[in-house]
Amino acid sequence: MYSINEIFYSLQGEGFWSGTPMIFVRFSGCNLKCPFCDTDHSMKMQLSPAALLAMVRDCGGDCRRICLTGGEPALQVDAVLVELLHSAGYTLHIETNGTKDFPEGIDWITVSPKTAVFDDNRADVVLKKADELKLVYTPGCSPALWEDFPAPWHFLQPCSMKNTSEVISFIKAHPLWRLSLQTHKYLDIR
Repeated sequence: MYSINEIFYSLQGEGFWSGTPMIFVRFSGCNLKCPFCDTDHSMKMQLSPAALLAMVRDCGGDCRRICLTGGEPALQVDAVLVELLHSAGYTLHIETNGTKDFPEGIDWITVSPKTAVFDDNRADVVLKKADELKLVYTPGCSPALWEDFPAPWHFLQPCSMKNTSEVISFIKAHPLWRLSLQTHKYLDIR
């Protein structure tokens, strides 16, 4: 059984796939307590793998991309779920803080490390590579610590609309980084 907060269909609002239709499976719970987190981590339902797949099919129509998110999805995602969703024809994305391993077979990995936000220590991140790195830019964070992380895409995301100009200035001075906005919030969609 999986502890789920919600399953919904929308557009990806962040990072490389911004603007792409996706089915979001938001897992309940997280192993971190980030002060800026805007996500409801409470459990709304317990679903079997088959029930989760049925809900994904019901809400996503013809969409074949699923974003496993949270909370921290790596606390629950297992090989059974990955195999089931792949066998049903879905491409799997995961948004993770990188502190936990997950089974093989995820098609797109977004690591959004949070340990650096508080103490500039990335020792807790166990993943060794990703498809994209997305760092939430808060006062005192050190993006330089993550420049060598093996990911083809490095994104900085403002923590709020109040520090967007600071993030833009940083990116202009450090062109490895790209801007990621939470466009779903600007568009007032989920």
